[in-house]
Amino acid sequence: MRRKPSRASRAEPAEFEHVADLPSRDDIGRALAELGAPSDFDAVARALGVTHKAARHALERRMAAMTRDGQLVRTRGERYGLADRMELIPGRVLAHRDGYAFVRPETGEDDIYLAPREACRALHGDKVLVRVAGFDRRDRPYGHLVEILERAHERIVGRYFRDRGFGRLVPDNHRLNQDLIIPAGAEGGAHDGQIVVATIEQQPERHQQPVGRVVEILGEHMAPGMEIEIALRSHHLPCEWPADAAREAARVPQRVPPAELARRRDLRGLALVTIDGADARDFDDAVHARRTGKGFALTVAIADVAHYVRPGSALDEEARRRGTSVYFPDRVIPMLPEALSNGLCSLVPDEDRLAMVCELTITADGEVRRARFYEAVIRSHARLIYTDVQRWQDGAADALPGLDADVAANLAALYDLYASLRQAREARGALDIDTVEPRFHYDEQGKIARIEGTVRVDAHRLIEECMIAANVAAARRLERSRQAALYRVHDVPAEDKVEELGRFLGELGLGGHLGQVATPESYAAVLAAATGRADRRLVETVVLRSLKLAVYSAENSGHFGLALDAYTHFTSPIRRYPDLIVHRALKAVLGSGEGPEQAHMVELAEHCSMCERRADDATRDVIGWLKCEFMQERIGEVFPAIISGVAEFGVFVELDDIFVEGLVHVTELPGDYYLYDAARHVLRGRASHREFHLGQAVEVRLARVDLDERKIDFTLADAGEGRSRRGRRRR
Repeated sequence: MRRKPSRASRAEPAEFEHVADLPSRDDIGRALAELGAPSDFDAVARALGVTHKAARHALERRMAAMTRDGQLVRTRGERYGLADRMELIPGRVLAHRDGYAFVRPETGEDDIYLAPREACRALHGDKVLVRVAGFDRRDRPYGHLVEILERAHERIVGRYFRDRGFGRLVPDNHRLNQDLIIPAGAEGGAHDGQIVVATIEQQPERHQQPVGRVVEILGEHMAPGMEIEIALRSHHLPCEWPADAAREAARVPQRVPPAELARRRDLRGLALVTIDGADARDFDDAVHARRTGKGFALTVAIADVAHYVRPGSALDEEARRRGTSVYFPDRVIPMLPEALSNGLCSLVPDEDRLAMVCELTITADGEVRRARFYEAVIRSHARLIYTDVQRWQDGAADALPGLDADVAANLAALYDLYASLRQAREARGALDIDTVEPRFHYDEQGKIARIEGTVRVDAHRLIEECMIAANVAAARRLERSRQAALYRVHDVPAEDKVEELGRFLGELGLGGHLGQVATPESYAAVLAAATGRADRRLVETVVLRSLKLAVYSAENSGHFGLALDAYTHFTSPIRRYPDLIVHRALKAVLGSGEGPEQAHMVELAEHCSMCERRADDATRDVIGWLKCEFMQERIGEVFPAIISGVAEFGVFVELDDIFVEGLVHVTELPGDYYLYDAARHVLRGRASHREFHLGQAVEVRLARVDLDERKIDFTLADAGEGRSRRGRRRR
């Protein structure tokens, strides 16, 4: 008997059996262009020949999406118009604490200035439509805010105050330059000075500040750990596990499935080791090297997270949402639950673990001749720490007591291999900058006792070079296979940044090394020339500032900083979602899994890049808070420092050996009027001719610490020196 069609299928007309039958965005744009003026929905539907009710609903949704994206404008008269025909530009608001803002167009054009009377309608991060109203004397555009397409903030974290009978929330994020009004009865039990979270009940308008309601009280302003709680909410970092993801994590087996042991290549007899920091808890990678007749055989085993976290699962959705683990000084917000990140996926010693293996054949001069990937089961033979391994290499007898002979042979071969990989790195012109990260040490009461810089040793660089080699091999394998994946790309520096860097280097006598065209080799030559100089760290900092950010991309365009034609992230799937995607792509190439689809890669690359920036911003905020907290009790003390930045309004200084930065405002410089020379990065006294320049050693006195603003202000300890003779005689 013939079955009756379902009600749902009867409702679909022939013209709308598939999404592809719906008019595309280009079709809608052409129809509006032919109509010649903003038109109502019915006119657009007639022009496109869309008549059925279901199809009209779908068309309406698509036009609404185009409106959200800024392609269309919906007027107050309920008419749709083309944004470009109406000379409207979509972009994101970049607000300034002084009330004005800029809009960064999605088209990549110059930022558009919004005066305070225009900017007050939006908050930092809002997506808006603007119309360019004119250009200033320096040919910079300024504009009018026409419409707000998308609000960036539903909740705001900040400090609650009650003044003259009404409440207000001062946002912790100083880009949010408008206080939130908290009406009577909406304070949620908050007391004056507490840190709270509030929902925005009414967004800002031209003559109305935003209005909110307190929904969470985080605690007192200086409570221990408050800096992390603020950062989590200010940067919208996911930190609670959804119930379905938690249930999936609880069902993860405690042991490797026997079927996988039988199916995979068995490397449990190979003396693989992990080498990490002393406080590491999740071990993504294990390495083994041995000498061959013509070079080395390197085995890089990476935790097979893709075996346990399947596409579309609740764990996968949450890992994608988080994008990356976030490492605060004394706390980690992991991408995966601890049952996986510190448990079954972590390559802990003396336990069977599933791994994706990259096996490389490398010549004596560091060239990779052959690479192959396969699934394996491994057993780490030792969990080693960078500093201990380096002390062992340097000859300390007590560095690694009871070291197994096979592990010792592995370490010796790894150091020999590192020398070859290092030679190849220098030959191709890869940049080599050791950034100094602060490390906080706490006393028994939980207060910061001191701040030190992390010291990188060859053991760090050894592992880094092994990981780079595996990442390059993965990128090239995926590119050859034309399998959709994510690449790690680093574009060539912008011309204006290169010119600015050239002027700076010229003042230091290093300009000849940069050349006319920015290449990895020319940048590497600058860094090599700075080796051994007193201002080496300064040169490295300015070089870093001239570079673009590395991002994730669906297309490979090479990596400038590493001087590589292909690069991806393969070696940290426990803590980075792009690495998990690359593992799935490699499994598809090997025929043991389903790979990601190309159609999703562009959006995923943008999302993962955003998650990385979000994590970096949150970590920077927390470190800034902790530095201010550490310095609060040192007001009046004098410190040796170096000038790390120069601006019209003063000089930035970095304290020696403490890794704390702050500002000496121009009004605190010795009595004179100071002129800013942008080309030379110098402030120069008009009468005294005293100069303050990058890299200059100074002594500063701590004058003020503002925890809310994350600002540290200094004065010059030798402020009396360098005054003009006329000034001294007059006094």
